[in-house]
Amino acid sequence: MALTLVTWNINSVRLRIDLVKRVVEELKPDILCLQETKTPDEFFPREAAEALGFRHMLVHGMKGYNGVAILSRVPLDNARSEGWCGREDCRHAIAELPGGIELHNLYVPAGGDIPDPAENPKFAHKLRFLDEITAWFKGRRRAKKPTILVGDLNIAPLETDVWSHKQLLDVVSHTPIEVEKLDRLQNSATFVDAVRHFIPPEQKLYTWWSYRARDWAASDRGRRLDHIWVTPALKDRLAGAAVHRTARDWERGSDHVPVLVRIYD
Repeated sequence: MALTLVTWNINSVRLRIDLVKRVVEELKPDILCLQETKTPDEFFPREAAEALGFRHMLVHGMKGYNGVAILSRVPLDNARSEGWCGREDCRHAIAELPGGIELHNLYVPAGGDIPDPAENPKFAHKLRFLDEITAWFKGRRRAKKPTILVGDLNIAPLETDVWSHKQLLDVVSHTPIEVEKLDRLQNSATFVDAVRHFIPPEQKLYTWWSYRARDWAASDRGRRLDHIWVTPALKDRLAGAAVHRTARDWERGSDHVPVLVRIYD
């Protein structure tokens, strides 16, 4: 048996709750991690999620911005959230799965448009966020603890994670300083990129396409911003991975698509 985990930046859960049903029908996740839910906890569509079989939930949201949620068919223990950079802006949800697996659902700040922390406070916030969470993971590092980190990390690290490495080197999400900091975060707990474990790094792979594109599929100017990582304790239990690219064509779809990993029990 394998546990199916899906991560998806839904870009408003209340607006796209019908698409959650479609994700469930097509991908059959045991655990669905959402980012950018954009709703206070009291307005999260819990009844609709329960009707889809998710009896266990960790919801951590706010009005209009950000927000993360873990929807699960399996029990969640020690559910909690963390705040970073002196803010409570609903970007990090944590829960323990059966078997002692620690799950982190993360939404890294986008960082604005100007890749200069001196000129752009949003970019400075993104870099500080990455520094703080990297130090946190490094400080509590337990090599044998099975851990999964998923979410919209808002960085495409590899040259093949963007449509043009050369043209995006000075574009927020693929700048050298962001890639360096993401590498440090990955190394803080020796995380393994579960998706690239199955899909070779030489292969172009995207999870996000801008709404600005007239025909996103034809231009295919994407970036891989959504990730699933596991610690070495889970590497040999990885059973498969996929990017659900067709979801980008759904009516009123998010600009991100779901990413899936299967892990043997």
